[in-house]
Amino acid sequence: MKEFPKILLIYTGGTIGMVQDYATGQLKAFDFGKLLEQIPELYQLDCEIETISFPNPIDSSDMNTGHWKLLVDLIGKHYNSYSGFVILHGSDTMSYTASALSFLLENLSKPIIFTGSQLPIGDLRTDAKENLITSVQIAALNLEGRPVVQEVCLYFENKLYRANRTTKMSAEQFQAFDSPNYPTLGISGVHLRIKEEYLWRSESHKKLRPHTDLDNRIGLLKLFPGIHPSWVHGLLGNPEMKALVLESYGAGNASTESWFIEELQKAVDRGLHIVNVTQCPGGSVLMGKYATSAALAEMGIIDGKDITTEAALTKLMYMLGRDVSSKSFKTIFETSLRGEMT
Repeated sequence: MKEFPKILLIYTGGTIGMVQDYATGQLKAFDFGKLLEQIPELYQLDCEIETISFPNPIDSSDMNTGHWKLLVDLIGKHYNSYSGFVILHGSDTMSYTASALSFLLENLSKPIIFTGSQLPIGDLRTDAKENLITSVQIAALNLEGRPVVQEVCLYFENKLYRANRTTKMSAEQFQAFDSPNYPTLGISGVHLRIKEEYLWRSESHKKLRPHTDLDNRIGLLKLFPGIHPSWVHGLLGNPEMKALVLESYGAGNASTESWFIEELQKAVDRGLHIVNVTQCPGGSVLMGKYATSAALAEMGIIDGKDITTEAALTKLMYMLGRDVSSKSFKTIFETSLRGEMT
């Protein structure tokens, strides 16, 4: 008898898990144990599907590091029993959670596909069914007994992305996500096409190493014309903060005003890890290309290259949680660990 891949579907919360009560017009969560009743098309896939849900499903706006640890624990516990995993998650913070898991699951060799929807499963025009069905199909893909996808991905509206390359672009369109600096990994049309040349492959053949130590003593500073010196001073001078993502202009450019450069220098001197990323949806930091970024390069600020803000923040939490030494912190951050930067 043919043995089918086993897929574990993990529901964290979000719009995709809602159905409409037609008597009241209100949305309510449905029992994921009865998933096949809602989407009988899943029976047509050549795989076995089992489901598990957060004890208390949440809106993704309430997602935090504790929930990330719960997901890592769930996957670690069930890793050897399943061929792949599909995580249903609200779209608002999906890129953050998916990026975090890409770092926390070291030596991953199975697919973890994040998906969700803009409309609930019970809605007449829902995008939930296609997103879920195709995500399960991708998670079940195998070639000669090995999973085709072996990384953390995000699938939404016909496109498969590397999770730590994504950012949410729209609150209204079904095409809610984009991967500005890396090609899509797959496209679902009449045929499902996976672009294997772009897939991530770990060079290690070691066992999965789940990590749950995260340090969230980090900050985010988005530059804008007229930013107030005292606000910057207060943020950069916070003694509890260990690292900061600096969202600069264009190719990594920032103000050259003396007060700003002095504040950054003082922060770097006291050991704050500062990562320079661009505010632009696409493109890369090129520190030193323009005079407005030369000072940042000279003081040893970390080059974020083309990493997303979501991936930069979660990578910092992961590295701080691993207690990476100050001496090697910059070098390791500027190295692609899970395909998160070019």
